[in-house]
Amino acid sequence: MAAVSDHGLKKIVWKRIKETIIADSRKSDIWKILILDPFTTKLLSSCCKMSDLMSEKITIVEDLYRIREPVPEMKAIYFMPPTAKCVDAFIADFKTKPKYKAAYVYFTDYCPDDLFNNMKLYCGKYIRVCKEINLSFMPQEAQVFTCDNPGAFQSIYSPNSQDKKKTLETIADQLVSLCATLDEYPGIRYRKDSKMENAKTLAELVDKKLERHYELDDNGKKVKTQAQLLIVERGFDPVSPILHELTYQAMAYDLINVPNDTYKFKSKDGSEKQALLNEDDMLWVKLRHKHIAEVSEQIPKMVKEIAASKKQPDGKITINNLAQMMKKMPAFRKQMTEQAVHLQLAEECMQQYSNNVEKLCKAEQDLALGSDVEGLKVKDQMRTLLPVLLHPYSTHEKVRAVLLYIFSQRGTSEENLNKLIQHVKIEDEREFILNWKELGVLIIGSQSLISQKPSRRDRSQDQTYNLSRWTPVIKDVMEDAVENKLDTREWPHQSESPAAWNGSGAVSARQKPKTSSQDERRSGSRLIIFIIGGMSFSEMRSAYEVTQSVKSCEVIIGSSHILTPTGLLDDIKALSKRPMETFTVEERNNA
Repeated sequence: MAAVSDHGLKKIVWKRIKETIIADSRKSDIWKILILDPFTTKLLSSCCKMSDLMSEKITIVEDLYRIREPVPEMKAIYFMPPTAKCVDAFIADFKTKPKYKAAYVYFTDYCPDDLFNNMKLYCGKYIRVCKEINLSFMPQEAQVFTCDNPGAFQSIYSPNSQDKKKTLETIADQLVSLCATLDEYPGIRYRKDSKMENAKTLAELVDKKLERHYELDDNGKKVKTQAQLLIVERGFDPVSPILHELTYQAMAYDLINVPNDTYKFKSKDGSEKQALLNEDDMLWVKLRHKHIAEVSEQIPKMVKEIAASKKQPDGKITINNLAQMMKKMPAFRKQMTEQAVHLQLAEECMQQYSNNVEKLCKAEQDLALGSDVEGLKVKDQMRTLLPVLLHPYSTHEKVRAVLLYIFSQRGTSEENLNKLIQHVKIEDEREFILNWKELGVLIIGSQSLISQKPSRRDRSQDQTYNLSRWTPVIKDVMEDAVENKLDTREWPHQSESPAAWNGSGAVSARQKPKTSSQDERRSGSRLIIFIIGGMSFSEMRSAYEVTQSVKSCEVIIGSSHILTPTGLLDDIKALSKRPMETFTVEERNNA
């Protein structure tokens, strides 16, 4: 897995920044100031370190919105989204008394004419460079990106939303930006849904904007590349983001508090420590998709190996040996630190698992799959659910189990739902369950809809852990797409796909593809998946798994943001809140 990150999305983004911002900066020997807004700060810190910037003669990094001291002898690089707020802050730096000698302006996306004209009007003589560099998405991992917009969930799915159209437009721009950065012009397909139109709308927007982008950028000469973009809505698989996952990354983010990818823990001496769970930590990259049982087994082994490797085999200490050891010490220290972090984190995950989650997992897997460990059909799913409701689990845990029961039944009767709500004691918080209808998921409905249950790939021969038998639906979709088996009635084409994706020369996800001209045409192709409304860690893992098994195609997955089960439930519950509710309450209190 580590090899992937060497050419992953973060590396591609950093390369793009180096070819534009850094390359222009190198043309002058003067040290410069880099000015960023919150989005570009996060973007840059995801793909480079301060030392990388220092080596490129960027001496200070400043916040666009903070009051800054003028440095009139220095040039400033502005890297920011093309929004009115950013442009106003930029103009304020030069309008009356210029803060800097000159400005090099780089926008993450197309800058609207009115904003550009304003800049020209007030600061024209100070602007040396003004470029749009197409980096308005967030590279999260080697094969994962987000729009860095958790609020998109409310904007798209809340019945009270005022800005749904605008949000879909922005996401479309970000998808175009991703395709441009990858130098891809993909064929576009979307998951057809009789109740929901968002995937279709977004597919149309991306198609139109991509065409316009390549018309402007390549004089209309860009032809479709060996890539396909599939757009789906969150409601197409409500099970995966609700289940307890037992792979390391998913489990850590579900059961342990990891805000902004930061794990806080106490070391043996009692001091507070924190570690970033990202791709700079190679042990995290190696372990994140493994089952917690394997992780718990592997880390202690690694600690022993490292300890053994530090000992000199012959016991003789020579100057040469000492020099070699000194060279290795920083690497050893880094490895030992990483291992200490993951020993602690894995232990915490296992503790939560043993205390609480193990019994839940069995019930959840049986409900989600409709069959038990032996593969026998669960005849009465209420009998599977009841022990969970009678046990003193937290409200969120019980709600998750009730939802899995309802999803497995393809909806339930109002009478049954009311009984379940009473069992969980959420009479005042029934939105946790009812609001799934806003995602097009059937909650109260007729049993006859069982016939509409989507067919799943047969994975009965796959070797899995008993409590990890569920496979995210998106993995089926990825494999079907790679094998050209997606049904065009379910997955209409918004725009034509290149020859390699048109149904000829399919590459099997299970067999080694034979070398042929068809396979050569497919090698290096990309499948980009975008889930409207958030993606789960198990869905992210699927992108890596399919890429590993199908060497001829890289799968990249993205969404507005990454989901945790608790976060998703809270978002679902908030869908029915009216925008003015808090304001009204405050007014009443003041009266």
